[in-house]
Amino acid sequence: MKKLVIIMGLCTMTALTGCSKDMSNRDVYEESGNTINVNNKRHELYNEGASRGVRNVSNNYGFVRHQKSPLMNDNKTNNHYAALDREQVANIISKYSTTIPNVNDVATLVTDQEVLIAYDTDSKDRNLTADQVKKTAMSVVPRFYHVYVTDNKVLMRDVENLANLDSTSRNSRNLVTGLVAQMKKSPQGQRMSPSEDQNGLTPDDYSKSRPHR
Repeated sequence: MKKLVIIMGLCTMTALTGCSKDMSNRDVYEESGNTINVNNKRHELYNEGASRGVRNVSNNYGFVRHQKSPLMNDNKTNNHYAALDREQVANIISKYSTTIPNVNDVATLVTDQEVLIAYDTDSKDRNLTADQVKKTAMSVVPRFYHVYVTDNKVLMRDVENLANLDSTSRNSRNLVTGLVAQMKKSPQGQRMSPSEDQNGLTPDDYSKSRPHR
Protein backbone atom coordinates (compact mmCIF):
# COMPACT_ATOMS: atom_id res chain seq x y z
CA MET A 1 0.00 0.00 0.00
CA LYS A 2 2.85 2.40 0.89
CA LYS A 3 4.50 1.73 -2.48
CA LEU A 4 1.23 2.52 -4.25
CA VAL A 5 0.90 5.83 -2.39
CA ILE A 6 4.51 6.77 -3.22
CA ILE A 7 4.03 5.95 -6.92
CA MET A 8 0.82 7.99 -7.09
CA GLY A 9 2.57 10.91 -5.39
CA LEU A 10 5.44 10.85 -7.86
CA CYS A 11 3.01 10.79 -10.80
CA THR A 12 1.19 13.81 -9.43
CA MET A 13 4.43 15.76 -8.96
CA THR A 14 5.56 14.90 -12.51
CA ALA A 15 2.27 16.06 -13.98
CA LEU A 16 2.42 19.35 -12.07
CA THR A 17 6.04 19.93 -13.09
CA GLY A 18 5.21 19.32 -16.75
CA CYS A 19 2.27 21.68 -16.57
CA SER A 20 4.42 24.35 -14.92
CA LYS A 21 7.06 24.09 -17.64
CA ASP A 22 4.43 24.29 -20.34
CA MET A 23 2.92 27.45 -18.84
CA SER A 24 6.40 28.95 -18.44
CA ASN A 25 7.17 28.35 -22.12
CA ARG A 26 3.91 29.97 -23.12
CA ASP A 27 4.83 33.07 -21.13
CA VAL A 28 8.27 33.41 -22.70
CA TYR A 29 7.75 32.27 -26.28
CA GLU A 30 4.89 33.31 -28.52
CA GLU A 31 5.16 31.67 -31.92
CA SER A 32 3.74 33.28 -35.04
CA GLY A 33 4.54 31.89 -38.48
CA ASN A 34 8.28 31.36 -38.71
CA THR A 35 9.11 33.85 -35.95
CA ILE A 36 9.47 33.23 -32.23
CA ASN A 37 9.28 36.39 -30.14
CA VAL A 38 10.25 36.87 -26.53
CA ASN A 39 8.19 39.43 -24.64
CA ASN A 40 6.18 39.96 -27.81
CA LYS A 41 3.78 42.30 -26.04
CA ARG A 42 6.21 45.19 -26.17
CA HIS A 43 4.80 47.27 -28.99
CA GLU A 44 7.46 49.97 -28.96
CA LEU A 45 11.22 49.86 -29.43
CA TYR A 46 11.60 51.77 -26.17
CA ASN A 47 8.95 51.78 -23.45
CA GLU A 48 9.80 55.11 -21.87
CA GLY A 49 6.51 55.35 -20.00
CA ALA A 50 6.72 52.01 -18.19
CA SER A 51 5.88 52.07 -14.51
CA ARG A 52 8.95 51.45 -12.38
CA GLY A 53 6.76 49.97 -9.67
CA VAL A 54 5.65 47.16 -11.99
CA ARG A 55 8.83 46.23 -13.80
CA ASN A 56 12.09 47.76 -14.87
CA VAL A 57 12.14 46.71 -18.54
CA SER A 58 15.66 48.06 -19.01
CA ASN A 59 16.94 45.11 -16.97
CA ASN A 60 15.63 42.59 -19.47
CA TYR A 61 17.46 41.37 -22.56
CA GLY A 62 15.71 41.63 -25.92
CA PHE A 63 15.63 38.45 -27.94
CA VAL A 64 13.95 37.51 -31.23
CA ARG A 65 14.58 34.33 -33.17
CA HIS A 66 13.90 34.17 -36.93
CA GLN A 67 14.02 31.02 -39.01
CA LYS A 68 14.47 31.26 -42.76
CA SER A 69 11.52 29.93 -44.72
CA PRO A 70 12.29 26.78 -46.75
CA LEU A 71 10.07 28.16 -49.53
CA MET A 72 11.54 30.45 -52.16
CA ASN A 73 10.07 33.98 -52.25
CA ASP A 74 7.98 33.27 -49.19
CA ASN A 75 6.02 36.40 -48.27
CA LYS A 76 6.74 36.01 -44.59
CA THR A 77 10.46 36.18 -45.26
CA ASN A 78 10.23 39.11 -47.65
CA ASN A 79 8.03 41.23 -45.38
CA HIS A 80 10.11 41.19 -42.18
CA TYR A 81 10.27 44.99 -42.23
CA ALA A 82 6.78 45.69 -43.60
CA ALA A 83 5.59 46.82 -40.17
CA LEU A 84 8.60 48.98 -39.36
CA ASP A 85 7.49 51.96 -37.26
CA ARG A 86 9.25 54.65 -39.30
CA GLU A 87 8.31 57.51 -36.99
CA GLN A 88 9.68 55.68 -33.97
CA VAL A 89 12.87 54.81 -35.87
CA ALA A 90 13.25 58.48 -36.88
CA ASN A 91 12.77 59.46 -33.24
CA ILE A 92 15.53 57.10 -32.09
CA ILE A 93 17.96 58.25 -34.79
CA SER A 94 17.41 61.91 -33.97
CA LYS A 95 17.75 61.28 -30.24
CA TYR A 96 20.94 59.25 -30.63
CA SER A 97 22.44 61.78 -33.04
CA THR A 98 22.06 64.66 -30.59
CA THR A 99 24.43 62.80 -28.24
CA ILE A 100 27.22 63.14 -30.84
CA PRO A 101 29.67 65.95 -29.95
CA ASN A 102 28.87 69.30 -31.62
CA VAL A 103 25.51 68.08 -33.00
CA ASN A 104 22.79 70.33 -31.58
CA ASP A 105 19.62 69.79 -33.61
CA VAL A 106 18.59 66.86 -35.81
CA ALA A 107 15.69 66.34 -38.22
CA THR A 108 15.23 62.79 -39.52
CA LEU A 109 12.94 61.37 -42.19
CA VAL A 110 12.63 57.60 -42.72
CA THR A 111 11.13 56.39 -46.01
CA ASP A 112 10.73 52.83 -47.28
CA GLN A 113 14.36 52.75 -48.43
CA GLU A 114 16.22 55.85 -47.24
CA VAL A 115 17.01 57.81 -44.12
CA LEU A 116 17.40 61.58 -44.63
CA ILE A 117 19.08 63.45 -41.79
CA ALA A 118 19.62 67.21 -41.61
CA TYR A 119 21.41 68.54 -38.56
CA ASP A 120 22.81 71.71 -37.02
CA THR A 121 26.43 71.48 -35.91
CA ASP A 122 29.37 73.68 -34.96
CA SER A 123 31.87 70.90 -35.66
CA LYS A 124 35.21 71.86 -37.20
CA ASP A 125 35.51 68.45 -38.86
CA ARG A 126 32.41 68.27 -41.04
CA ASN A 127 33.28 64.91 -42.61
CA LEU A 128 33.89 63.22 -39.25
CA THR A 129 30.60 64.49 -37.86
CA ALA A 130 28.76 63.42 -41.02
CA ASP A 131 30.29 59.96 -40.67
CA GLN A 132 29.19 59.71 -37.04
CA VAL A 133 25.62 60.80 -37.77
CA LYS A 134 25.36 58.47 -40.76
CA LYS A 135 26.69 55.44 -38.88
CA THR A 136 24.35 56.16 -35.99
CA ALA A 137 21.43 55.83 -38.40
CA MET A 138 22.94 52.75 -40.05
CA SER A 139 23.07 51.04 -36.67
CA VAL A 140 19.31 51.47 -36.23
CA VAL A 141 17.74 50.70 -39.62
CA PRO A 142 17.77 47.46 -41.65
CA ARG A 143 20.96 47.10 -43.68
CA PHE A 144 19.31 47.59 -47.08
CA TYR A 145 18.57 51.23 -46.19
CA HIS A 146 20.60 54.10 -47.68
CA VAL A 147 21.45 57.03 -45.44
CA TYR A 148 21.97 60.63 -46.56
CA VAL A 149 23.08 63.43 -44.26
CA THR A 150 23.58 67.18 -44.45
CA ASP A 151 24.80 69.91 -42.12
CA ASN A 152 22.99 72.52 -44.21
CA LYS A 153 20.45 73.90 -41.71
CA VAL A 154 18.31 75.31 -44.53
CA LEU A 155 17.43 71.75 -45.59
CA MET A 156 16.02 70.85 -42.17
CA ARG A 157 12.72 72.46 -43.15
CA ASP A 158 12.67 70.51 -46.43
CA VAL A 159 13.16 67.24 -44.54
CA GLU A 160 10.31 68.17 -42.22
CA ASN A 161 7.99 69.13 -45.07
CA LEU A 162 8.41 65.74 -46.76
CA ALA A 163 6.88 64.06 -43.72
CA ASN A 164 3.50 65.58 -44.62
CA LEU A 165 3.37 64.06 -48.11
CA ASP A 166 1.65 60.89 -49.26
CA SER A 167 4.52 58.42 -49.44
CA THR A 168 2.80 56.41 -52.18
CA SER A 169 2.57 59.29 -54.66
CA ARG A 170 5.02 59.76 -57.53
CA ASN A 171 5.45 63.40 -56.56
CA SER A 172 6.76 62.48 -53.11
CA ARG A 173 9.35 60.12 -54.63
CA ASN A 174 10.52 62.88 -56.98
CA LEU A 175 10.80 65.31 -54.06
CA VAL A 176 12.83 62.80 -52.04
CA THR A 177 15.12 62.30 -55.03
CA GLY A 178 15.60 66.03 -55.42
CA LEU A 179 16.31 66.55 -51.72
CA VAL A 180 18.84 63.71 -51.69
CA ALA A 181 20.71 65.41 -54.53
CA GLN A 182 20.88 68.61 -52.44
CA MET A 183 22.00 66.73 -49.33
CA LYS A 184 24.83 65.00 -51.15
CA LYS A 185 26.47 68.40 -51.67
CA SER A 186 27.35 68.17 -47.97
CA PRO A 187 29.98 65.76 -46.58
CA GLN A 188 28.69 62.18 -46.36
CA GLY A 189 31.51 60.63 -44.33
CA GLN A 190 33.58 57.59 -45.27
CA ARG A 191 32.61 54.67 -47.49
CA MET A 192 30.59 52.07 -45.61
CA SER A 193 32.70 49.23 -47.04
CA PRO A 194 34.83 48.43 -50.12
CA SER A 195 31.64 47.38 -51.93
CA GLU A 196 29.42 50.22 -50.63
CA ASP A 197 29.73 53.95 -51.13
CA GLN A 198 29.32 56.65 -48.48
CA ASN A 199 25.55 56.21 -48.43
CA GLY A 200 25.49 52.42 -48.43
CA LEU A 201 24.81 51.92 -52.14
CA THR A 202 26.41 49.04 -54.04
CA PRO A 203 27.19 48.86 -57.79
CA ASP A 204 24.06 46.77 -58.12
CA ASP A 205 21.98 49.60 -56.62
CA TYR A 206 23.43 52.03 -59.14
CA SER A 207 22.69 49.69 -62.02
CA LYS A 208 19.03 49.49 -61.02
CA SER A 209 18.51 53.22 -60.75
CA ARG A 210 20.91 56.12 -61.04
CA PRO A 211 22.03 58.16 -59.24
CA HIS A 212 20.41 56.46 -56.24
CA ARG A 213 17.67 54.08 -55.41
